[in-house]
Amino acid sequence: MRLKVPLAPPKVLGYIGFLFLAFLALDFALYQFLPRATSYHWYDVFFWGLIVLWAKQIKVPLPFNASISHLFIIALAAVVLFPAWVPPLLVFIFAFDKDFGKPHYPWYKDLFNRTQNGIATSLAALVYYTFTQVLPLSAGGYDLSAGVGISLAAFTFFIINITLVSVAIHLATGATFRKIWTENVSWLALSYLLLSPVSLLLARLYSADPPLLGGWGGFSVLLFLIPLYYSRYHWDEFVKLREAFDSTIELLMKALDAKDPFTRMHSERVTAIAVDLAKAAGIDEIERKKIELGSKIHDIGKIGIPDAVLLKPTRLTEEEFRIIKSHPERGVFLLKPAERYLGEVFPIIKHHHERWDGRGYPDGLAGHEIPLWARIVALADAYEAMTAGRPYQKAKTPEEAMQEILDLAGIQFDPKLARLFHEIWKTDPIWKDREVFLQATASSLPFLEPSAPEDSP
Repeated sequence: MRLKVPLAPPKVLGYIGFLFLAFLALDFALYQFLPRATSYHWYDVFFWGLIVLWAKQIKVPLPFNASISHLFIIALAAVVLFPAWVPPLLVFIFAFDKDFGKPHYPWYKDLFNRTQNGIATSLAALVYYTFTQVLPLSAGGYDLSAGVGISLAAFTFFIINITLVSVAIHLATGATFRKIWTENVSWLALSYLLLSPVSLLLARLYSADPPLLGGWGGFSVLLFLIPLYYSRYHWDEFVKLREAFDSTIELLMKALDAKDPFTRMHSERVTAIAVDLAKAAGIDEIERKKIELGSKIHDIGKIGIPDAVLLKPTRLTEEEFRIIKSHPERGVFLLKPAERYLGEVFPIIKHHHERWDGRGYPDGLAGHEIPLWARIVALADAYEAMTAGRPYQKAKTPEEAMQEILDLAGIQFDPKLARLFHEIWKTDPIWKDREVFLQATASSLPFLEPSAPEDSP
């Protein structure tokens, strides 16, 4: 049985096809119009091809299924060593990804990555050739051509690479270029460009005459790859910091579940509903990730509510309800030290109990004064609460809860979002029925239900 891999949207496939043809045309032009006579052997090409292959194996994953590796350093070193048409082919042929063939890395993604790296290398080679052969630079008797050439070639590679990747992400997810830059590129740019002189150093080590180590320049290159390998940990640690941050959010969510087991899986179900609603509203993937984050911790302020009030099995008094109503602002206060990382979702935490008619809390915002993300989570939160029930209030059926949301559209809820929610609800999503959702995504917390140990995948 063969695993069926879904195709990318036609516009993405068309974009990849266009880039592939552009790559072939560019490399042919480099072969046809730039000098081809350089002293090198087939084993030189094969050696650098193997280093390209190595660089691809130590990539660091980034958001939106992107990644970064030292491939650009190796490609630029090849630009210095070989005729301009060779490095692009070297990168295209040898940049084999270890994930090739897996469901998350289908053939068209592999073709795109090979092609965009080939194009970036082609244009970098053209720039390097221009500033070392056509427009050589010198100052005070010093030849600056190689240094300026490799710096501009690196800049060209970087700009072409991030532009082609950003367009692909935009076509696939709808994310804006500004958001793609913020999530995937901005923190990389400086280290990316500062590492570019290493390419010139590697090329010089390889072509040194006499060789610095063992009678062959390749030994010097291999030795230098050791510190280069460990330099990737700067990127890796940044990504791990993000992962640790996500784990902290999960921990906060579990802590809230532990405090109020009656509403277990509340945040998970609200998150599932909110993400589906955001997608139906046309919100791009980057913003949906923010909504997902905010949904998970929208009730985090309840950690600061006394148990006697939060877990009271009977109806709340007016004073007790006033305390409960403080949880949105308590949540923002609690997370204030992490504002640098969570500031974008503070409006969800603070305003998910506002109403369309202005009679909500804490600020009594009305209509479009309420942030869109908060309006989405407010609706998701209300549906989950209605179908979950409380000790003093029987849970509504999905049909009863849906009808109440429609009745309160334009009163409590954004009417446009209420209509969208109804359209999603009619497709029977997994979160429609609470018991079905709990069975499918049951928490593994020991106090909720026992679970057998499982092998790691």
